[in-house]
Amino acid sequence: MKGLKVPKRMANDIIKMLVAGSLLNRDYRISRDHEHVYIPLREDVRIPEIDGAEIVDREFKESKRSPARFTDILKSKIPEDALASIRRSFDIIGDTVILEIPEELQDYRFIIGEAALEFTGRKAVYMKRSGVKGVTRTRELELIAGSALSETIHQEYGSRIKVDIKDVYFSPRLANERETVAAQVKDGEVVLDMFAGAGPFAIAVARHGRASRVYAVDINPAAVRYIEENARLNHAEDVIVAVEGDVREFLRDRECFADHIIMNLPGSACEFLDDAIRALRDGGVIHYYEFARDFKTPVNRLKEAAKPFHVDVLDMRRVKSRSPGVWHMGIDARIRKTPSSDTEKNEKGITP
Repeated sequence: MKGLKVPKRMANDIIKMLVAGSLLNRDYRISRDHEHVYIPLREDVRIPEIDGAEIVDREFKESKRSPARFTDILKSKIPEDALASIRRSFDIIGDTVILEIPEELQDYRFIIGEAALEFTGRKAVYMKRSGVKGVTRTRELELIAGSALSETIHQEYGSRIKVDIKDVYFSPRLANERETVAAQVKDGEVVLDMFAGAGPFAIAVARHGRASRVYAVDINPAAVRYIEENARLNHAEDVIVAVEGDVREFLRDRECFADHIIMNLPGSACEFLDDAIRALRDGGVIHYYEFARDFKTPVNRLKEAAKPFHVDVLDMRRVKSRSPGVWHMGIDARIRKTPSSDTEKNEKGITP
């Protein structure tokens, strides 16, 4: 079966990342030799490249850990027909857990919370009381088990992200996506993260050690405080510049200065495409995100906003599911503001 072979020194961080992203196959046991750790993976997942790690085929022993799912703990505690309504996936952020509980199960929320606490071994379990809303992108949470802990340090791929989950939105499910984007940055390039949150994209880019400068902008003052703290926590103070305020104001007098622009605000990033394209250097790459049912919609929107420039789509990804049929889409696209001679010939109908 599919597994990930990693050096022992990297194993703890990678295992935590795999657990947070629901990528670990819990039905099988992790194994070790003198130099490496072998981690069983779910067959249906996409793992980004990790320096020093490789995908391997290996036999793993079945796990005897019990329970296999947190819902197993609930079988004797809530009606059996209600178990089918419980979402079996949840977000683990550092020492906290965030659950979605259907309206019909609200009376059982504390029982469900205690089961999640027991299963994960974390310190606090919260239930979502609202979606992400407002310009500061926060959501209402209710503590349903454990201590009233909301500030925590989340680890992924060697990055340490400190965040208060009540004050700043953070998704552990984008760990792979952050690595995918960070790996594309080349030596000396300048990166702009337009909607940075607590700075996880910025930290990932800085950790790769190639960017000369990363501007991390957010309108939420709490988010900017955490960007600054996370820069210090990850020894990236000399690379990351935290900026508080509306990104449009930040870009008002800045043009053609960024080699990569990250636009991870899938609900409304399209409203900022003109600003992003103006800020991008010739040949720079936009990492654009949108909630959509297909790739055609976000790609066409990006191409339309970039006119008259040439757009090369480098990659398209379904980052995660938002709702049935709707995906958090990721598009990497290079914008060529000065056409090459070959491009000019093609646009005129001339074959090079």
